[in-house]
Amino acid sequence: MIALIQRVSRASVAVNGQTIGQVSQGLLVLLGVEQGDNKSKLAELARKVCHYRIFADAQGKTNLNVQQIGGELLIVSQFTLCADTHKGLRPGFSLAAQPEMAERYYRRFCEICQDYGLRVATGEFGADMQVELVNDGPMTFWLQV
Repeated sequence: MIALIQRVSRASVAVNGQTIGQVSQGLLVLLGVEQGDNKSKLAELARKVCHYRIFADAQGKTNLNVQQIGGELLIVSQFTLCADTHKGLRPGFSLAAQPEMAERYYRRFCEICQDYGLRVATGEFGADMQVELVNDGPMTFWLQV
C-alpha cells in the first residue's frame, strides 16, 4: 500500500468539471492499493499519514502532524502509483489490487483517517478526475508499508 502525500495550502478534485472534494491547509493523499495488501497494512499506513510530522512548529521545525495544525485531508485513489516501471517505456499494472478490493480498502482508509478526528474530502473511485493543488514547500513524501 502506497500513499504519496503532499503538504498543501489548498487542493481540490473535480469530476466532469464539478468539484467534488476540496480542502484548505492539510494534505493531498494519493493512495495506491497493491495486490497482497491487508487490513494491517491499511491501518498502519492510515496511522502513519495522520501522524507524519511535516508541518512547522513555532520554531519553524517540521515537528507537527496534520491533526496538530487542524488540517484536512483530500484522499484520492490512484492505482497508477502501483505501476511497474522497471522495464520498457510503458507502465505495467499487474501489481495493483483488483478494483473491488482497492475500492473497499480506499473507503476504509478514509474512514480510519476520519476516526483520527480529521476532516476528510475524497475523490470518486475509478473516475477520471482532475486534481488541483498548491503544494506548500514544496513537500512531497512517498509512504509505503
